[in-house]
Amino acid sequence: MTTSETVSEPLSERMSERVSHSVFDGSRLRVVLLLDLNDGTQQQFLEAYEQLRNQVASVPGHVSDQLCQSIENPSQWLITSEWESAPPFLAWVNSEEHVEVVKPLSRCVRDLKSLRYNILRETGGPSATSEPAKGRLLASPRIGDGVVRHALTFTVKPGSESTVARILSDYAPPEAQVDDTTRLLRTSLFMHGNRVVRTIEVRGDLMAALRHVARQPQVRAVEEAINPYLERSRDLSDPESARMFFTLAALPAVHHVTRGGQQPADVERHALYYPAKQGCGERLARLLARYDEAAADDPQTLVCGSTIFQRDDTVVRLIDVRGGLEADPALSLGFQDPQQAAELTCLLDGDAARKGGSAPKTRDIARLLERAHMELITDRRSPGA
Repeated sequence: MTTSETVSEPLSERMSERVSHSVFDGSRLRVVLLLDLNDGTQQQFLEAYEQLRNQVASVPGHVSDQLCQSIENPSQWLITSEWESAPPFLAWVNSEEHVEVVKPLSRCVRDLKSLRYNILRETGGPSATSEPAKGRLLASPRIGDGVVRHALTFTVKPGSESTVARILSDYAPPEAQVDDTTRLLRTSLFMHGNRVVRTIEVRGDLMAALRHVARQPQVRAVEEAINPYLERSRDLSDPESARMFFTLAALPAVHHVTRGGQQPADVERHALYYPAKQGCGERLARLLARYDEAAADDPQTLVCGSTIFQRDDTVVRLIDVRGGLEADPALSLGFQDPQQAAELTCLLDGDAARKGGSAPKTRDIARLLERAHMELITDRRSPGA
């Protein structure tokens, strides 16, 4: 099928009722940064941008960038960049190297907003000619549900897990309504050994919601209370330390799928932790995403929705399941047949890994589910969510 034939297809024929979006679709990514500069920092900002531009040009997956200045308000600037696809950008923007590189630029900025879009259509330019840019256009629009999903993860000192769990479960939830357009819908917190994972669902502006939560006195008190138990120290009163912590704690949602129709009443929320072999995190997340896409087409499957979070070799899968995990351990883990099970478990690290590509037996699957299951600490839904 040619590009023109794809474009001419009626959208209704290519859309299903289910919600599905993924960073693994191979389409090019456009990143937009809206910046408002502090007074008197324009020259410093330009020098910092030149340094940043030269460094990011060598990052794998980066295609191009532009710096623009408002014709109406000279203190407002726009930086756009294009990437071959989303995964290399996410790896870069969530790295410690990125935090260090943008420090000089961030000191000039009063306010910043980051927007990320897959490229669906374009007119003119080199990528519309016979020599296209690396990466492809998004094949068709996705159907969304208006919800932004994100997660944060960090580790605590071994031996402190029960204390940290008690602290994290004992606080009043923040006000759900952030502003006229942003609302907190759900916050779920899990632990797996000494690893903490907090998932967040927001309608509206994710960054506005995160700032709103961080300002709440009860949340600040909890964050201060767990500071002594963190494996990596932080000082949230110091902007640089806080920026480093939240960048390295970011666990982006790389894939989400929800079946169409109303969710059954007996659905439970669970999280599963998949420790990937070194360098295999993205491959493992792609595999789980592929399995979940296929399962979403089966009306009999127990998994009504799945969100996969991945950063480096940390992979977490958040699932909404009918009847509990034990009703079908294999489907709960994300695979439907022995071949898929063998493919997935070969990418796992440690005791969960399988040697020689052999398919796990029933008792192995039950043991793997038990090891992957994360302990639910809190699950808070806003009224009406």
